[in-house]
Amino acid sequence: MMSRIDRRFAVCRAEGRAALVTFVTAGDPDADTSLAILKALPGAGADLIEIGMPFTDPMADGPAIQLSSQRALKGGQTLRKTLDMVRAFRAGDADTPVILMGYYNPIYVYGVERFLSDAREAGVDGLIVVDLPPEEDDELCVPALKAGLSFIRLATPTTDDARLPAVLANTSGFVYYVSITGITGSATPDFDAVARSVARIKAHTDLPVVVGFGVKTGEHAAAIARGADGVVVGSAVVEAVRASLDGEGRATAATVPAVEKLVGELAAGVRSVAKAPAA
Repeated sequence: MMSRIDRRFAVCRAEGRAALVTFVTAGDPDADTSLAILKALPGAGADLIEIGMPFTDPMADGPAIQLSSQRALKGGQTLRKTLDMVRAFRAGDADTPVILMGYYNPIYVYGVERFLSDAREAGVDGLIVVDLPPEEDDELCVPALKAGLSFIRLATPTTDDARLPAVLANTSGFVYYVSITGITGSATPDFDAVARSVARIKAHTDLPVVVGFGVKTGEHAAAIARGADGVVVGSAVVEAVRASLDGEGRATAATVPAVEKLVGELAAGVRSVAKAPAA
């Protein structure tokens, strides 16, 4: 049976376009607003949703996502509450793929077997755990695949052809190509170089290849969509949340609409690029 992730990419291919993947941090700026944002994303144009699991030391993330984790943790967000948020989202949306993204420490503390069982039951479709390399697949990747969850691996500009087979070995759902060497939101990618890298990766796998890190605008999203199967936007979305908060860091009436507006612009950018539809 096809997974929600597989089905969604198949729909996008049939429509002759790339997919838009949006990232939000669970519990940012508070639990209720975070859930409202999550529920609004599909209607605004998000095809897949990555939910960040807040962590105290997010080493791959730039300032915007670091601050979003701090806001969420200050508000009492936990991994259990993040899974509860997915359950609440699933009560009204049975189709949009949900991927949890973050670091291994919170999962390890929660307990791998318990986490995988609870995540599957909550309606999670896949995991991106950025600090577990292929050499540690027995820790989480292999158990996740056995539990019916996709394990999505990151490839980077420094992942050469010798390393790529190890990166792809147990990857499922899609491949996440990191467009820059550095942290999230830190620079604008070289779009031509990204397209060449995506083509190189696609020569090694039939999985969709999506591109993230540094995509901020609809124009950026369109440029990436020309060569990739999907575009991921994270820092710009959480920055839209931050910019809408009041002086005490609390949500305002503008918070959810600010995210909807940006996601709508990103979706329009992605959809402006016509690709050959799947046969």
